[in-house]
Amino acid sequence: MMRILTENTLALVIDYQERLLPHIHENHQLLENTILLIKGLKTLEIPLLVTEQYRKGLGMTTSEISDLFSCFNPMEKVSFSCLDDRVFYKTLADNGKKNVVICGIEAHVCVLQTAIDLIENDYVPVVVADCISSRKLQDKQTAINRMRQAGAIITSYESILFELCRVAGTGQFREISKLVK
Repeated sequence: MMRILTENTLALVIDYQERLLPHIHENHQLLENTILLIKGLKTLEIPLLVTEQYRKGLGMTTSEISDLFSCFNPMEKVSFSCLDDRVFYKTLADNGKKNVVICGIEAHVCVLQTAIDLIENDYVPVVVADCISSRKLQDKQTAINRMRQAGAIITSYESILFELCRVAGTGQFREISKLVK
């Protein structure tokens, strides 16, 4: 395995939408973890891409997530895999980063299919296990196992933030330390 470095990493926030999130297993903890992850990634200046699945049916991104962005511009999609959406795929390719830190819902649908397609397109999906979920816990666990078998890196939000940070004693380290305490 390789180390995940900031200069070759972007993050993907998949479908945290107002009509979907309330039905997700342990949604309050998921949201809390994801907010900390996004704040840490922003501290580290990691580019963030956000998607919304079929906005008409599932609503907008929940305000707890959208309010974290000064300029919020999610990409709407109808495909389950983000890579099946032309606008997303072009945006990803234009970014030039190979590591994709993933948080989102649902783990066994959009997150899983996106991770598999990332691998098939020579990207490295870094799935943040405590920042993904599904309506049923079993579906999340099955998705994590499948993504791991396919070659995705499975991590936690605290682990990936400190891996990207690399050293203690910096302003970024202090910010991240405050977030995870």
